[in-house]
Amino acid sequence: MRTRERWAFLAVAAVLVVVLPTLNALPVGSPLRVSDFTLNLFGKFLTYAILALGIDLIWGYAGVLSLGHGVFFGLGAYAMGMHLMLEIGAKGVYQNVLPDFMVWNRVTELPLFWKPFYSAWFTLLAVVLVPGLFAAIFGFLTFRSRIRGVYFSIITQALALCAWLTFNRNAMNLGGTNGLSGFKTMFGFTLNSPGTQRGLYVVTALFLCGAYLLCRWIVRSPAGKVLVAIRDSETRVLFCGYSPAAFKMFVFTVSAVLAGLAGALYVGQVGIITPARIGVLPSIEMIIWVAVGGRGTLIGPVVGAFGVNWLQSLLTTHYPDLWILVLGGMFVTVVLFFPDGVVGTAQKLMSRFARVGAPRQAPAPSEPANTAELTPR
Repeated sequence: MRTRERWAFLAVAAVLVVVLPTLNALPVGSPLRVSDFTLNLFGKFLTYAILALGIDLIWGYAGVLSLGHGVFFGLGAYAMGMHLMLEIGAKGVYQNVLPDFMVWNRVTELPLFWKPFYSAWFTLLAVVLVPGLFAAIFGFLTFRSRIRGVYFSIITQALALCAWLTFNRNAMNLGGTNGLSGFKTMFGFTLNSPGTQRGLYVVTALFLCGAYLLCRWIVRSPAGKVLVAIRDSETRVLFCGYSPAAFKMFVFTVSAVLAGLAGALYVGQVGIITPARIGVLPSIEMIIWVAVGGRGTLIGPVVGAFGVNWLQSLLTTHYPDLWILVLGGMFVTVVLFFPDGVVGTAQKLMSRFARVGAPRQAPAPSEPANTAELTPR
């Protein structure tokens, strides 16, 4: 990192990881105190930012538009939710070891695929391995078949629709349309406790910082240069001897892992996961976060995730019927007038002003200026 960028990153990380939790720990009534609701809301935005970073990695740098990242977000969230449901154990409504919705559906024995989620370590591995393996297999089948462009986007959108229909079925024993909710504890800590929520927020902020550093390391590495080349001209990369399918499968898997991690952190702070979070519409909203913030910048998706969801929180509180119209108008405006997003447009303006303000250097005596280019034709 350059010195200025390093100090900016450390300042933002200090605010997110140290300052906000410290202000939340102040006594109630203190003018500087950050409320539990606000901290929890910011924690949810942080999970969205992790997810947006993963989308920017695959779309902004590799040029692969995925409209099904809600599936990977949901896989990580359901993996964590299954463990939290099993933690309830005998504390359910019917004092049964089965989750309550299984009792209501007259399920007499815990399904086999639920049993490994009793283990916290297995759950932590499943949060990243299940979305990662699913993305690796899906990416291998699609990228090796040279499916790209709008066709890949349509297939991922169909994947999100299929996942939504599948998770809605009660026969899946995943709660159906109601999903998983009613969590009491998380790894032994009471979820309703302000201290637990504060600790979960700090963990989420640390994971966001780690996700940013990971994505930055990838895009600055030689592999990142190849990803940008694939985005600009995949055919030329193929002629240079590289395998675009292998690079795209790698970055698609990393993006899915980040999405699954974001989903697992989301569950603990929101307290519910339903199929509504893995459908087509949520997947498109995730793309809008990145587009508004500025794809291909890493900072832009974080800004977009915070900004769009903060605006949604404000509008749905006072004008709930206007949010869909505002979201659609925002996306159309960005596509037509600001294709580089907020951060990308700001960076271009700053670089333009820097060029305008820089003093012009006269040509050296040994290298006279070429006036032929100035001669009118």
